[in-house]
Amino acid sequence: MPAFSLEPSQIAWCAQLRTLAADRLRPLAEKGEPGHVNRPLVAELGQLGLLERLFTSGALDLCLMRESLAYACTEAETALALQGLGAHPVYAYGTPAQRERRLPGVTDGTTVAAFALSEPGAGSDAAALSLTAHADGPSRWRLTGEKCWISNAPEADFYTVFARTTPGAGARGVTAFLVPADRPGLSGRALDMLSPHPIGTLGFDAVPVTADDVLGEVDRGFRVAMGTLNLFRPSVGAFAVGMAQAALDATLAHTARRDAFGGKLKDLQAVAHQVAELALRTDAARLMVYAAATAYDEGAPDVPKRAAMAKLLATETAQYVVDKAVQLHGARALQRGHLLEHLYREVRAPRIYEGASEVQRGIIAKELYADMESDAETSETLGAAE
Repeated sequence: MPAFSLEPSQIAWCAQLRTLAADRLRPLAEKGEPGHVNRPLVAELGQLGLLERLFTSGALDLCLMRESLAYACTEAETALALQGLGAHPVYAYGTPAQRERRLPGVTDGTTVAAFALSEPGAGSDAAALSLTAHADGPSRWRLTGEKCWISNAPEADFYTVFARTTPGAGARGVTAFLVPADRPGLSGRALDMLSPHPIGTLGFDAVPVTADDVLGEVDRGFRVAMGTLNLFRPSVGAFAVGMAQAALDATLAHTARRDAFGGKLKDLQAVAHQVAELALRTDAARLMVYAAATAYDEGAPDVPKRAAMAKLLATETAQYVVDKAVQLHGARALQRGHLLEHLYREVRAPRIYEGASEVQRGIIAKELYADMESDAETSETLGAAE
């Protein structure tokens, strides 16, 4: 893995983003209704030009945006990420007509997008989707089934929906559809989650879709899903790193000023060593995230493995850092409204969504064994040629 450092312009941009998040985005986030899409916040992200950058920047820039926003305002980070996740399939796989119709509203913050992959019986096992697209004439289908734990549901304006078009074909029989929220037969309800984000279920009662709604190719929708997740997985890690850094900085400030046992908390070796460990793990996770994003931008062949490693390490690290930060702060960190109380609720979900930690370990192992078999085949070929 190559050494990595940011350019001065990137460092300055990250500082600017943290300031914008604190001064312009956090006040809007605080006015939002828990569990609902905060449309003024999304619109402000559009006004600041950040939503447009989702589609004009690479994976590293996406990571820098998500980390910087997460440090100062997790709600703004999440709103930005969900716009990207829901609309990236349209940008990367949509037709010119689909992109022209949907993307301008996404980038200016007037249209809310959502990525609808998970189902009650197919969360981590995305190839086991049961939402069915029944043929309804030439190049026409009816979607029947349910999606669950869908961010921005049921309030999004359109959904990237993954449905089974060929029974029994596993990952090869899934198609991605662009489904507007006003399609007949589409319904939804909100879910009350640990951290009050807009997340809900979607019900499909013979929802009509046509070839004009297909993203990419029929029966090749799994490629759309995985292509999107490979881009966004490192940036989930960046979101986690931003939260870890916020928790670390809060802990540094608290332990430096808190009186305990005749001195400051930082003077206790047990405390100082814990803070050093938090910094070590946060920086290690950050470097892996940046390396994975750079690999994506450079078209490296091992992106799935790197993306999975980055997401796994960063999200597990953030959970560790926030938990230890709460412990070092004591009871005050458990009070409603405290930064760490907020982060403690926020940090749990990234270990599950966009592929749980166990799924990431499976991807990493699969890629490692595939690399080993490829190396063995190469060695045999070279040996036979000598």
